[in-house]
Amino acid sequence: MKNYKIAPSILSADFSRLGEDVEKVIDAGADMIHFDVMDNHYVPNLTFGPMICKSLREYGITSLIDVHLMVKPVDRIIPDFAKAGANYITFHPEATDHLDRTINLIKDNGCKAGIVLNPATPVSYLEHCIEDLDMILLMSVNPGFSGQKFINGTLKKISLVRNLINNSEKNIRLEVDGGINLENIGEVAKAGADTFVAGSAIFNSDNYNQTISLMREVLSKIK
Repeated sequence: MKNYKIAPSILSADFSRLGEDVEKVIDAGADMIHFDVMDNHYVPNLTFGPMICKSLREYGITSLIDVHLMVKPVDRIIPDFAKAGANYITFHPEATDHLDRTINLIKDNGCKAGIVLNPATPVSYLEHCIEDLDMILLMSVNPGFSGQKFINGTLKKISLVRNLINNSEKNIRLEVDGGINLENIGEVAKAGADTFVAGSAIFNSDNYNQTISLMREVLSKIK
């Protein structure tokens, strides 16, 4: 099986017992934890900041933490998340005036860097920065809320970006976020994704182990 990664989004976790809930999902086989950081400015919702990330590290969470910044402007908060324990930090190109400067800021703070493309954001952004990226995150919903339906047009975009990554010969993860579930994860993988953000599909399920195991079973059949 390919090096697939499942990244549950804590946006759908139980915040009254967040440390325990995150620990359970990791024990169930999750590869990394996805942070959806929203500022009620770039997107119409407000979630959480670096203190939550730091608290999870202090609780004892040692897995990779993948921070998706839906904030504008973005540069100010990057060092804070790096200090709090983030491993990957991704951001939207619309949230910065200087794309390469923001990528370098993430790397200078010791994290792996990625950019996020909304459903209507053109892939052409990648032409100018793909050589410097560790991750490309494609949104398969419009950012702002969990539980949205997967936009099928994203599949074509995934294939296009996969070709760009292969041509770059760089080790870049291709992550997809939004509406990922047992019914479509196989199709998303076939299109070229290798990292899957699943919030409500995992955290709202009755059995984390069973849900993640079933996802891996689907992925194991992808050729």
